[in-house]
Amino acid sequence: MIKFTPEQIFLVTGASSGLGQGVAIMLNNLGATVIGVARNHDRLIETRDKCAHPENFFIEERDLTLDIDTLPTFVKDLREKYGKFRGMALCHGISELAPAQMLTYDHLIKMFNCDYFSHLMLAKGFVDRRNNTGRGAALVAISSFAADSTNRGMAAYAGSKSALRASMKCLANEVSRFGIRINTVSPSDIKTPMVLRGFASTVRGYGFEDLYPFGLGEVEDVANVIVFLLSDDAKWITRQDWGIDCGVRGGGEVVND
Repeated sequence: MIKFTPEQIFLVTGASSGLGQGVAIMLNNLGATVIGVARNHDRLIETRDKCAHPENFFIEERDLTLDIDTLPTFVKDLREKYGKFRGMALCHGISELAPAQMLTYDHLIKMFNCDYFSHLMLAKGFVDRRNNTGRGAALVAISSFAADSTNRGMAAYAGSKSALRASMKCLANEVSRFGIRINTVSPSDIKTPMVLRGFASTVRGYGFEDLYPFGLGEVEDVANVIVFLLSDDAKWITRQDWGIDCGVRGGGEVVND
């Protein structure tokens, strides 16, 4: 069984809901110290209240889409405050459908700021050897099966997630000589508030559950994989993308109308 110690500090973004909350709670329940980052302070408190060891869950309120160029300094400041990081889970993100005729430069910038640029700059802070514990430290970022499925209306979102996946593989090559591991996971439709809101607004009765032989994924299905990749049990795994999609990756287009 995977176990952590309070001396092992993990930074988790998007920790106020969905996958980020699930990862933060699971890490804490397994014994780790967690720094939860999100915009909503009250929801971060709710996450802490769900932890088995709330005394080892610390709240950092920040909008990661603002002042993106300062995010490496943000990571350094957190290291000075809490100690060196054993791992980082980048779980924040947005998903919006936008057919070609609705695409604008502002929409693309909004998507890439949240789903790509902020991730890359946080990773830059983490791989700075002054900010991590060295050999055995690990980072996991959430990509998406959308990078493979090529569904209509997902050009911006799929582009940001594809870019994230490629960049993390490049970073993994750069830091492997220091014993630092970097991987991504690519979930499909998981029962999170963001996904369920998207179903309510766009699907119009289409049976998405029929795509998945085991039904829609649960938060724990993804959190289990992320926590494993952050642990020493995954010490020989780096530069990989893990599909968590009930076998639908690359299976064709999902028709939303």
